[in-house]
Amino acid sequence: MARYFKFKSAEEMAAEAVALGGWLPITSDFSSLFQPITVGKLTVGNRFCIQPMEGCDGTLEGSPDELTYRRFRRFGAGGAKLIWGEATAIDADARMNPRQLWLHDGSASAIESMLRGCREAHREIFGNEEGLAVGLQLTHSGRYCFRRPQIAMHDPLVDPLTIDKSTGRIVNDSFPLLSDDDLKRIEDQYVATARLAARVGCDFVDIKQCHRYLLSEMLAATTRPGEYGGSLENRTRLVRNIIRRIRSEVPSLVIASRLNVYDGIPFRAGPDSIGKPIAHQLPIRTSFGVDSQDYSRVDLAEPIQVARWLVEWGVSLINVTAGNPYGNPHVLRPAEFPPVDGYHAPEHPLLGVLRHFDATAVIQGAIPDVPVIGSGYSWLQDFAMHAAAGNRVAGRCSLVGLGRATLSQPDFVRQLMEHGQLNRKTTCRTFSYCTNLMRFKDHPLGQTATGCPPFDKEVYGPIWKEVLEKRNSK
Repeated sequence: MARYFKFKSAEEMAAEAVALGGWLPITSDFSSLFQPITVGKLTVGNRFCIQPMEGCDGTLEGSPDELTYRRFRRFGAGGAKLIWGEATAIDADARMNPRQLWLHDGSASAIESMLRGCREAHREIFGNEEGLAVGLQLTHSGRYCFRRPQIAMHDPLVDPLTIDKSTGRIVNDSFPLLSDDDLKRIEDQYVATARLAARVGCDFVDIKQCHRYLLSEMLAATTRPGEYGGSLENRTRLVRNIIRRIRSEVPSLVIASRLNVYDGIPFRAGPDSIGKPIAHQLPIRTSFGVDSQDYSRVDLAEPIQVARWLVEWGVSLINVTAGNPYGNPHVLRPAEFPPVDGYHAPEHPLLGVLRHFDATAVIQGAIPDVPVIGSGYSWLQDFAMHAAAGNRVAGRCSLVGLGRATLSQPDFVRQLMEHGQLNRKTTCRTFSYCTNLMRFKDHPLGQTATGCPPFDKEVYGPIWKEVLEKRNSK
């Protein structure tokens, strides 16, 4: 299949963006990324964010384990001043996999130790914690709960791809929806978990509304009856209540939200292994941020309104993202090589990057007084920071976030500080090893830990070898 990343310079990359019909601002002056910024009542010391990246390496009880502690110490020592802790479930049944972190009374002290270790590692390298902000992403996995799907609406696009693991059957129209009372109970769980997050030392919490997990699905619930579906006001009722209550009942916390602004529609591999959109009828009614007549077109009218409302309700930081890791991973994380359960790119990955950047610019323009974090940088590899600084100088974002690239290179900010460039020997090449590990469930705990086997070989090389041996033995 085609190789796309062939650039020898940032200028070549920017020229390719123009050839594809887009625009990619770049600069080799990274000084704008080292300026502090106010986020709510916090001062964040630079413009770099470690985005939520699940390690799938917690205990069955929801506590961090050895690899989790290690990862957050590496993040703390890496130099980014905004560390957006990974998805942490609000309930045992809300977890995406059996090793996902889950914050409750029994795990609170361990998660507190994890956060403390992150800060200690930062202090050991930089001498203090000035400008460091550490938080957690609070999540309910909705239709992707590993025990049994908990769905907010029936979706003709996504239901046929949703499996009830308790029965092995595909979800259909007879599968029960979460009731309004269920959603009110989930609201209470979010608020209770936020209280715990404040107790264990979080500076902020992210109320996760992305990647088609529960609160993201609620944004698209146009066909759901009752007070939580239909109109945009109804579809945002749950997140509105959660945010307002946390602001009122846990005032010490800054509130953030990672927000899907474009769902797209599911893709599946065609006969040539290249991704093809699934058969679908028009208008498209159940995908947020999507033009109802053309799945490939982004419609930001509702996402802009939601972003403005989030600010009114008390959100101080928004992280823009897109796509569904189970339905259209090329939208969420443009990659040079697909994951084992995926398909080869149906578009130039740079188009996916530009989609992220352009949407972020629009959202930032709509809420100019609130910081917006841009995503989608990992595929740019050696030149990610040139684009990050370019977007920042152009006012298209306030901060820049890296996710999977931080698994191979958690110290990317220190590299920029000390050498003025990234270390090519550890820069993520988007080979999808991390996703492949995440997808492998043949493990005594039901989930394989994920990391970067090529560039963190000492730890994840043996794990990858074990996965290959198990696959080859079947």
